Amino acid sequence: MYPGQPSGMRLGNWDIRPAGGGLGCLIMIIVSVVLSVLLTLILNLLL
Repeated sequence: MYPGQPSGMRLGNWDIRPAGGGLGCLIMIIVSVVLSVLLTLILNLLL
């Protein structure tokens, strides 16, 4: 990233950034992985 440039992705006039910044993005990824593993385990136990 260059100094003075906004972080995130730019589409036309829209500036797309992760909600909550980098920490929010990291938390969302971790929660997603944990829930995916838990739901897979629960589904396998039911079947």
